[in-house]
Amino acid sequence: MHPRQVTFVIFDGFQPLDLAGPHEVFAAAGYRCRIVAARPGLVRSPSGLPVHVENGVSGTAPSGVDTLVVTGGPGVDAARRDRALLDWITAAAVSARRVTSVCSGVLLLAASGLLGGRRVTTHWGRRDQLVREHPELTVDCDPIFIQDGRFWTSAGVTAGMDLALALVEDDFGRDVAHAIARELVLFLRRPGSQSQFSVPLWSAQPASDPIRAAVRAIHARPGARHGIGDLAERAGLSTRHLQRRFTAELGVPPAAYVERVRIEAARRALAEGDDTIEAVARRCGFGTAESLRRAFHRHLGVPPSDYRDRFQSAKEYV
Repeated sequence: MHPRQVTFVIFDGFQPLDLAGPHEVFAAAGYRCRIVAARPGLVRSPSGLPVHVENGVSGTAPSGVDTLVVTGGPGVDAARRDRALLDWITAAAVSARRVTSVCSGVLLLAASGLLGGRRVTTHWGRRDQLVREHPELTVDCDPIFIQDGRFWTSAGVTAGMDLALALVEDDFGRDVAHAIARELVLFLRRPGSQSQFSVPLWSAQPASDPIRAAVRAIHARPGARHGIGDLAERAGLSTRHLQRRFTAELGVPPAAYVERVRIEAARRALAEGDDTIEAVARRCGFGTAESLRRAFHRHLGVPPSDYRDRFQSAKEYV
């Protein structure tokens, strides 16, 4: 049986880790890896790292592509104007078993007309552009990767390695994926539903002292009382004024912000400690295990017990 072929698409201005990270994962699993670009020769990344590509797409038809991986990077906007490259990606996707993107590579897939109506993710910094330019897509930048049929899209940079491990597991099973993660000293295995944001990243920073005081109080003790009245008292504002200013400065209302901070605290507690789920729920402000379970399903798509199992089993392979 011939090894499956993984074909990477790169371009001037590609992100090197979008290529190198998944490439090493697939190579370790025995796939045959091939790199293509618009033209053969040196292809440069923004940092100046050159990659010599033997295969240009001009005048060639895709062949043998099992998994197509489209990288991202600052050069993706210029690459989207290369009609020959887009046509080649479209032709390769027709026969490929799986079509994937890393980071902003999803913009190339979208420009090729391959993603109509699908749910996708990308690097959080490209979210607004993707939503604006492709309203036909359902864009969810919380998960680190998303599968919609045979299309898989992932968040920024290192999430491409998480995606590659998931694809290896899909083909060869958990033990093979674990062995590769162990060899490459990767944290196995972040589920696709895991958020690509920690709280300081997904939220804006407060612009005024009163809102900063409220935010500090939430982070200092996630499990404490943080109702609108409590936060207003800490900020020295009326409840109505606090609600309006908090939402304006951070982009989310106070209650939503509190829940996200509590989820982050619960995730750390589940991954790093041995307390019962009931104890974690009480300490992190959810009150009951059922409330914690509902919040995890709402934000992460998995129950707390599954989240703990995945992360605690992963520790063995770091």
